[in-house]
Amino acid sequence: AIHAYIAQDNPATALRVAQQILRRSGQIAAFPNSGRRVPDYTRDDVRELIEGNYRIVYRLLADRIDVLAVMHCAQLLPIDLGEL
Repeated sequence: AIHAYIAQDNPATALRVAQQILRRSGQIAAFPNSGRRVPDYTRDDVRELIEGNYRIVYRLLADRIDVLAVMHCAQLLPIDLGEL
């Protein structure tokens, strides 16, 4: 959705942003604790990495990592994690 939205105005930028977000997601897979704890939540298992103007919000589980959201940093996170 992010790629499609940006591509309406600038396809080259859309591709670059999508590649950067995917690269950063690879960092999460390799180093799950590299993201900071999300200050909006009091949980240690919910973390985020910032890539440019976007935040990748994810949850650390015992056997996997769930990406909860990829969103613009200007957007507010919902109070309830279930809304992500």
